[in-house]
Amino acid sequence: MKKLIQKTLMSAAVTGALALASSAAMAQTFPDFTVNEGSVAGATANTFTADKVTGNYTEVISFGANNTFNVSLLWNAGQFVANNGSSPVASQLGQSGSVVSQQYGLYALYTGSGTFSTSGGKTTFNFTPGGALSVYIDPNTNTTFGQPANGSTAWTRANSGDDYLIGTGMPTSGQGTLDPSLSTCGSTNGINCGSFGSSTSFALTSQGSQFFTSPNPFYNVSFQSGQFNNIPLTGTQTVNGSMDVIFGGTAVPEPASVALIGLGLLGLGMSRRKKRA
Repeated sequence: MKKLIQKTLMSAAVTGALALASSAAMAQTFPDFTVNEGSVAGATANTFTADKVTGNYTEVISFGANNTFNVSLLWNAGQFVANNGSSPVASQLGQSGSVVSQQYGLYALYTGSGTFSTSGGKTTFNFTPGGALSVYIDPNTNTTFGQPANGSTAWTRANSGDDYLIGTGMPTSGQGTLDPSLSTCGSTNGINCGSFGSSTSFALTSQGSQFFTSPNPFYNVSFQSGQFNNIPLTGTQTVNGSMDVIFGGTAVPEPASVALIGLGLLGLGMSRRKKRA
């Protein structure tokens, strides 16, 4: 009877913990992170909490045989946002090429691939795992970029001697829809002809950990979403639009924490064996 009560209480505790975790996950739409702008050379000290980064992108996409595609994307960050993406944060963030003093640039290069299909005038893009994500700081906002000839090649950089890598990742999944029939699409009534969302693994470099200081360890997944204009689904095309980035996922435990968990499980096993003896 005692063992039954103990098992029942433990089951209830686990169920309660899972319910709280699920509730917290639903409430926290965009997970918070902390930025230390003072880690960037030339920037003044400024620390803040945000949950999203907004910006714009230019993408080269090449269409191949069997409804395949390759993309090469340049993203320039323009603004940190807080309160689940609703409140702009005062920061020194600027875009590459800016001449404003005490600004720095934050940009990313992305390559990926996938397949597409068209039905009823709408085209669906599905990303496959693979490719690369690299995120950089440009302290002097003086980097210039060269557009690649096709979607299989990364953008080139010039005047980037002061830039440094703060994060890397690999695309894991994603989907987009192109719908030319949208009222916001067309040459005279807007550029929003579809939207997309994708995810990548994400890991900070040592310098990146000085910029994104919390949580520690940092989130191990980044999510990108945005909109794009209309393009022909043949050859190599150029797409542009807005793109937002948030972070999420479960932080990987530090080695010391893993070791402590292992010792705890070992001790539990030894205790059970003693009771059985």
